Amino acid sequence: MTILIFEDFNIKNKIIFGVLLVILLFFIFKVIERGYVLMYKKPLYNHFYFYLKELNLEQKSILKNQFSFYKRLTKKEKKYFEHRVSLFIEDKEFIGRENVSLTDEVKVLIASTAVMLTFGFRNFYIGFISKIIVYPKVFYSNTNKAFHKGEFNPGLKTLVLSWEDFKLGFHDDKDNLNLGIHEFTHAIHLNSKDKRDVSSIIFNNSFKELSQLLSTNESLRKELIASDYFRAYAFTNQFEFLAVIIENFIETPNDFKAEFPEIYSKVKQMLNFNFACY
Repeated sequence: MTILIFEDFNIKNKIIFGVLLVILLFFIFKVIERGYVLMYKKPLYNHFYFYLKELNLEQKSILKNQFSFYKRLTKKEKKYFEHRVSLFIEDKEFIGRENVSLTDEVKVLIASTAVMLTFGFRNFYIGFISKIIVYPKVFYSNTNKAFHKGEFNPGLKTLVLSWEDFKLGFHDDKDNLNLGIHEFTHAIHLNSKDKRDVSSIIFNNSFKELSQLLSTNESLRKELIASDYFRAYAFTNQFEFLAVIIENFIETPNDFKAEFPEIYSKVKQMLNFNFACY
């Protein structure tokens, strides 16, 4: 009896020790990563999975044939990308309006846009989005009683898109006009202000650094406004500015880097975009 009690006591001690050790290691990791983030402005790691989910053959074909960003990734990165697209589709509720059929093409291309923008993030789900509503064309919004091609409603955690205009955004991937990129950027921007995961912190802090750069560098600010590289809508407010410059960053990175290297560098830091020739 005494031996059993002693053995039970040892087991409990081992469990307690194991739990405390895990907590200690987690705390040490967080301290190390915080220092790493401060020094390098990027997460210690992005991809760590126990297993990778795969897309079916039709879904993979859509990526290969219609999503140019995916084609520029390495073989390993493509596996990670497919995994994230699959999880993103599972995580969001897709809703079709006005007889829109929610085909694999609709779900894969919309999810891929979100995954592309957050491919440098560890947490890629964009928690501020729970529903994605797809209309066939321009739709009437009850929010401001006007017709829209797309909108993001943070209160309802809903992203709304015109499928026709979404597709047009990828028809010409060099015109710096992309509805999906624009609307998802709004969601990522607000999500980063609310969340405290490492990628959201880097995104938010990097945008603050960019805002500070533009507010203190008058010549750069004047050059930016005078340039016709960014469309005028960028200067509506800070949210539209960010959405527009990320459209440019994704679609014409070489032009962006040549025209405004300092701003390009901040956006690259913001998204942790160290792949696909960016």
